[in-house]
Amino acid sequence: MKKNYLLFLLIASAIVGVSCSSDDEDIISTNPFDNSEIASNDRNKIVIISDLHLGNDLEYSENVKHLKRLEEFLNEVRSSVSIKELIMNGDILDEWYIPTRLDSYGGGTQADFVRKTVAANQEIFDVLNGIIKDGKIKLTYIPGNHDMGFSPENVDIAMPGINQARDAGEQFGVGTYHPDDYPEIAIEHGHCYDFFCAITPNANEEEAPGATLPPGYFFARIAANSFTDPTTHEEATKVPNVTLNNADNAEQYSKHIYYTLWKKVMEDVIYVKDNFYDSIIKTNVGNYTKTYAINDILPYNSETDGSIQINLYNDLFTQDNWDEREKYNNASVMTKINEAIVGSLETSFIDDQANVQYFQNSESNTRIVIFGHTHIPMIKSFTNLQGETCVYVNSGTWEDQKTRDKSAAIEQDTLKMNFVTIEPVKTNKEKLQVALYQYRYGEHLLVENKEVDL
Repeated sequence: MKKNYLLFLLIASAIVGVSCSSDDEDIISTNPFDNSEIASNDRNKIVIISDLHLGNDLEYSENVKHLKRLEEFLNEVRSSVSIKELIMNGDILDEWYIPTRLDSYGGGTQADFVRKTVAANQEIFDVLNGIIKDGKIKLTYIPGNHDMGFSPENVDIAMPGINQARDAGEQFGVGTYHPDDYPEIAIEHGHCYDFFCAITPNANEEEAPGATLPPGYFFARIAANSFTDPTTHEEATKVPNVTLNNADNAEQYSKHIYYTLWKKVMEDVIYVKDNFYDSIIKTNVGNYTKTYAINDILPYNSETDGSIQINLYNDLFTQDNWDEREKYNNASVMTKINEAIVGSLETSFIDDQANVQYFQNSESNTRIVIFGHTHIPMIKSFTNLQGETCVYVNSGTWEDQKTRDKSAAIEQDTLKMNFVTIEPVKTNKEKLQVALYQYRYGEHLLVENKEVDL
């Protein structure tokens, strides 16, 4: 009996010794990240997520129902022995999605806002900061539009020591990231090609000197109002009619396109019951200090000459202005302003910028591009100017499925929660597999994968 007991102890000790080893190659892992057909014992896998939209207040945050699954997912990342880097590709924090009548920072500072966001999502930030402290997996943050205004110092409050990928220059709200050893991979949020969401310098100098927040910021504020104080299509306030009186004037034509876009979203997507003349959009963020009415954002016909004018962003609607704005956002290839305005809603325009800005750009050697921003996950193949296969992936979002009916039964566990992996095929570092997944019921559901031979 004693002999059998000693034998049991020896076997148990051996098992514990393997499972607790500090060397990754000695660990027998059941982690789903470590069990793919091409996984090796090396840390060579890159994981990309985006659009977490971690809010300041869970009463109205875009991500509440998915938080537990996100925590579970991040713990899988943390315990993986094959992941070398987790890249968070924009809209991780959320400074935009705040109901209109609330002061953005609640009377405090941006640093206070960040601390409150961390407290509201404490379990998520505990895991993220654990990844940083472990020192085994590199954690990288790229700014998106909903977090474009956060200073590097304030992001560091939430995640001390995180690698922040920001483009050089005075603007810190955009960044294109090339992972270590892979200059052929470009990862960026994608908002810099979006007319509504690209950084907007010198747009409203009389109203807010130095402000750079784009029109999309006000869209997000109204959208939050639409879901926290819901109404019906029938009872919603209708957008006043605006007439294009001079179709030969390029600026007027662009403004009318902008108007038709606002009319569509205000009547079909983010409809509200507010009087458009009432000052309801409190700001106190990004050099905006006033409280604005919805009519300050919407185009109108001038009583003087019938031309289309706007109280905010009135001077944006020329091709020259859009070109300068795109250069400020570090875009490589200039696009047509009217296509960019429409593309803010018809998001295939933004996804196609992977091809326009990279694969069909003779100055680019990029073969793999990852965007977020549109919230529509996809993976597509392209051919570049050299005839080589290229891959574009959109990493989707982790926000909840929105509903105005709080009692509606929505199976959130089957919706959204996408992520992307990039890893060498077997031991061939020059051949990469790019895969799009959904985190469905806590399982890794492969949507599609493609290979790129570098």
